[in-house]
Amino acid sequence: MQKIRNFVWYWLPVILWMFLIFGFSSDSASVLHSSRILEPVLRFLFPGMAPETRNEIVFLARKCAHLTEYAVLALLVWRARRKPVRRDPRPWSGREALVALLVTGFYAATDEYHQTFVPGREGCVRDVIIDTCGAAAGLFLLWLLGRWRKHW
Repeated sequence: MQKIRNFVWYWLPVILWMFLIFGFSSDSASVLHSSRILEPVLRFLFPGMAPETRNEIVFLARKCAHLTEYAVLALLVWRARRKPVRRDPRPWSGREALVALLVTGFYAATDEYHQTFVPGREGCVRDVIIDTCGAAAGLFLLWLLGRWRKHW
């Protein structure tokens, strides 16, 4: 029973988050969805803004979404491997963070490869790098939080 509880508590969120990412990358009109929301808001708030500037902001927002979704994935993988407990006395493990980073980077690469089969989408090495940087940033923030909590 404990193994099932551990799987549900630690690994099921990882799998569900991966399915969520997969679902986003399966959408051939994902650019249109983000443009449909953000572009009208930008037009309303800044009516004189050039269309090129709006497009750049939408592009940056999409890349920030990449960073965020893969930071969350890395944290979920780290959590599943570490199985942290309240007031965990174990020191930070660079090995656990590295494994979480490698798993997340590998998933980013497979996700981009998957996009090559989706009409209207393309796989891009740049996005794998962005995703992996997001994972690294999430793990770095976790490390900083741990250091901060030790001092307070």
